[in-house]
Amino acid sequence: MLTPERHQFILSLLKAHGVVKLQDLVEATQASESTIRRDLIQLEEAHRLKRVHGGASLLHGNRIEPSYESKAAIHFTEKQRVAQLAASLIADGDSVYLDAGTTTLQMIPYLHQNDLTIVTNGVTLIEPLINQGLTVYLLGGLVKAKTKAVIGSAALAGLQAYRFDKSFIGVNGIHHEFGYTTPDPEEARIKQTAHYLSQETFVVADHSKLGEVSFSKIVDLNAATLIIDQLDENQEVYAAETEVRVVTT
Repeated sequence: MLTPERHQFILSLLKAHGVVKLQDLVEATQASESTIRRDLIQLEEAHRLKRVHGGASLLHGNRIEPSYESKAAIHFTEKQRVAQLAASLIADGDSVYLDAGTTTLQMIPYLHQNDLTIVTNGVTLIEPLINQGLTVYLLGGLVKAKTKAVIGSAALAGLQAYRFDKSFIGVNGIHHEFGYTTPDPEEARIKQTAHYLSQETFVVADHSKLGEVSFSKIVDLNAATLIIDQLDENQEVYAAETEVRVVTT
């Protein structure tokens, strides 16, 4: 099978199944493992797929945005571990921006520091933050039903009134070349502005976001510290671009 034929075969399997294993591709194409690895590298560089541990997965459309409910249900344990590490980086007396998202939500039970002030655009974060006994400010503006995030010009104007010791941002894509991205330009602007208003910015994400590229850029990779549950051998390029804190327990 010639290289272009293998590439088309690999992509057709991905379209049918979403994820394919390296060994399955070796058996199906009768090519060597090194040849298939090279094919996957070439296809990833052409932005046709994403390499994952042991195989490859289909890239999502860059405007596609899962609902809040569907995001909350996947990689739950990984998000909890990332959230616990992220929360441990907050100090007594910090002013903190918590982005709307399912991983930032998981940070709240671990916020035991004294005299914290929290600003958020996440509607679902408000009740847990209040129940935690924290001082909380909610941005005003348009509530986006799909992500439960407050966005728009009013939210941006309100955000400009604050300055933060630390901000914690959720993303849909993490790419060594294209940086941190999210599908919605308005949400990207909120995240970007929170970063500029913070002394330190942390991106909280599970490993499924690695290699993904969404429609709207937030910031470059080196603009924030990445907190993530795991990096595999093919993804150490991220550690070369920015500070990465990987969950170890």
